Parts: sequence; structure tokens; C-alpha cells
Amino acid sequence: MSTASSGGQLRAQDGPLGASSQTSGASGGRVRAYIQFIAAVLYFFLAQALARHGAQGLAGGQWTPLVEQVMLAFLLVMGYAGMGFWLNRQENPIRKQGFPQRAGAAMEAGTGLAFGWSLAVICVLPMVVIGGIVIYLTMQPSAWGWLAADAAYFAVLALVEEVAFRGYGFQRFEHAVGGMGAAIGFAAYYAIVQSLVRGSDRASIAVSIALGLLLSTAYLRTRALWLSWGLNFGWKASRALLFGLAVSGSSNHSPVIQGDPMGPFWLTGGGYGLDSSWVAFAVLLVAIPVLFRVTRDLDYKYNAPVLVPGGVPVDLDAAAKRQHEAAMGPAEQAVPALVQIAPVVLTPIPPVRRAGEGSGADAAKDSAPE
Repeated sequence: MSTASSGGQLRAQDGPLGASSQTSGASGGRVRAYIQFIAAVLYFFLAQALARHGAQGLAGGQWTPLVEQVMLAFLLVMGYAGMGFWLNRQENPIRKQGFPQRAGAAMEAGTGLAFGWSLAVICVLPMVVIGGIVIYLTMQPSAWGWLAADAAYFAVLALVEEVAFRGYGFQRFEHAVGGMGAAIGFAAYYAIVQSLVRGSDRASIAVSIALGLLLSTAYLRTRALWLSWGLNFGWKASRALLFGLAVSGSSNHSPVIQGDPMGPFWLTGGGYGLDSSWVAFAVLLVAIPVLFRVTRDLDYKYNAPVLVPGGVPVDLDAAAKRQHEAAMGPAEQAVPALVQIAPVVLTPIPPVRRAGEGSGADAAKDSAPE
């Protein structure tokens, strides 16, 4: 039976940077999604305050930053999971935040890590050529232990930023204003949060906007946080742990390597690090189209438009039959033919003898001479 769609129109879901995708049928309209976005932003600042006070009470000294980030990550993931479950009826709200269990998750995180490391190297090379970097090494065994702790700190820090700026709140804002609007809005939101850090300036705000756009693009192209988390982690950890440079004004993250860059402020960012370098701003902007190229297969895999037929299904065979009967009249029903199921076996019938024929013949046979 052949079927077709009445009207012949096809609708496709919007792309990653277009209007909002139709992924949350139970979430309500755009106004409700915007209200949920505001609630997610407010909860971020509340969770940040709770984590800061909790870390000061549980740990002291050099362990405080790591404990604070671990507590903040837990509060954000569980808090946004609760919002997704109660407000949006999500069956698995943790995965919906951007942590889908899929085969290529590790590869996506590794790709992001390599991409972030490459960006750091590209920004460091001009510093080495133009001004140079003075390196101080500490080879004590205890320093290597703290290096592992600092690596864990940057991994959790990147996770916190991705959940806060590309997780539930970003998704609700995308539902309200679309993918492009969400990327621009959260880039500005991330820049505002980073501007609260001591020592920030116009260059650091510009770098924060460019980095926010790059990370949002990584999420929108893959619909997961694996790639953006790896990129964020590689961008921050490479500068601090491999080159000993300051990250957002803090230069005490690497106990093994300490780097002192020499050169103009627009190149090195001064004591604030590459987060306040105009060269880093330009590199991050150029990296956005490069990321588009790198993620073309992932974008096709996870953002391919879903074609939805419009109208109602129509049975073409039944419609043609009705049209024929209307013009020619109803067709006469054919008499069903007999169907032979098994072969017919004919049994020979013995001949019928008349009375007296058999006895006379037998008597003549007996009287014949030998």
C-alpha cells in the first residue's frame, strides 16, 4: 500500500545557531523558559556563596580552592537536575544538562583538550619570540603532588563553568531566544562574571566574550559538554601547568613551573595573564571558524534536521479505487474458483460380471482336451 502526505510540505528542526530547537515539549513557552533561565542564574550565585563558605569550614590553606570547586560542581549539577526534573519533567536531568552517554564522548573531550592546548601554544609562541619567558623550575617530589592537585582543580573548574554557562540555564535561554542569541547572551554573562575578578580590564572582558562564544559554539555543534569541557580545561591548564603563566590574575597554580613573561602588555596581558591579552582575543576569535571546521562531522551527526511530514496520511490505492467506482460503477465480485489442495488418486473399478457368464466359461475350460 502506498501512502503520501497531504500538502507535501516538510518541516525541519532549526540548526544549532538558528531558532530554538523543539526539544522540550513539556517546558512551556518562551516566557516560561526565560523565567527558568533567570532562576538558573540566581541559583548559580547562591551556590557559589554556599560553596565558598562551606570550603572555608571544611578545608584550609591550599586545599580550599579545590574543595570549593568540587562543592560548587556538586551543587550546580544536582540543583539544575532538580530544576529540570520538577520544572521540565526531564526523565534524566543530569544527561539533559549536556552529559549524554554516547560512544564518542571520550573522543570529543580529547579533541577539545587538544584544541585548547593548541590555542595556548599559539598565544605563547609570540611571547617567546618577541619578549621571552623566564622559567623557574622546582623539582622537589612534593611539588609534583601539588601539580596533580592543581590539574584536578582546573578540571573541576572547567566543569563548573560548563555546567553554569552551557548547561541548564543556557538551554532554557536558547529555548527562549534561539541558539545565536543564547551564545551572545551567555558570552556577555560570562564576561560580567569575569569582570568581578580583581585586576580585570577592557582586554579581559573582550577575551571573556570571545572565549564564551567559542565554548558556546562547541556546545551547539555537539549538543553536549564533552568538547567544550575539554577545550576549557586545555586552555586554562596548559597555560598554568605547562608554561607557568597566570590565569585570571592568579600565578600560584603550578608549583613545578613558574613563568615570568617579558614583553608588551597587549601581548602578555601583564600580571593578569593571557586572559587580558589582545593577542589572545584575536586568536580566540579566529578559532571560532576553525572549530566549525573541526566539528563538521559532529554537527551533522547531532544537529541534522529532522524532517517532519505535514498534513495527514493519504492512502493512494484506496483513493484511486473510489474514483474508479464513482466513474464505472462498483465492480462485480468474482466467483471464487475451486482450489485443489491435494492430488486426486483414481482407484480402478473391477468389471461387473453377469450371472452365468463366469460358470460357463469355467466349464468349457475344464472340458477342453489336454
